[in-house]
Amino acid sequence: MKRQKDGKIINISSTAGQRGEAFHSHYAASKGAIISLTKSLCSELGPFNINVNSVAPGWVDTDMSAEVLRNRKTAKEVRKGTPIGRIATAEDIAGPVVFLASDLARHISGEILNVNGGSVLIG
Repeated sequence: MKRQKDGKIINISSTAGQRGEAFHSHYAASKGAIISLTKSLCSELGPFNINVNSVAPGWVDTDMSAEVLRNRKTAKEVRKGTPIGRIATAEDIAGPVVFLASDLARHISGEILNVNGGSVLIG
């Protein structure tokens, strides 16, 4: 990317990396590190016309969360805490990633794009 003076890097972090996550501090810390890496690489690679961003999902219905979300009470609470009222799918995360990879996002770099249905209202 440096040689061709062009590129896009899209990291996947998490809302947990921005707000912390009780009883899952290891996960929150690793996602917080990705957020810091994103911002640092933005500064380092910007002069090479390389955009570096991160998508920070909230709850997503994937294999990772399947066991927790099988509990109807937990799934209901997650939906209740999301203004949109549903749990994201992988496709809900893929769209913003595709956008950040496109030329439509050519002047966006160093950003953390929250994709959580409004459940974590933090910039």
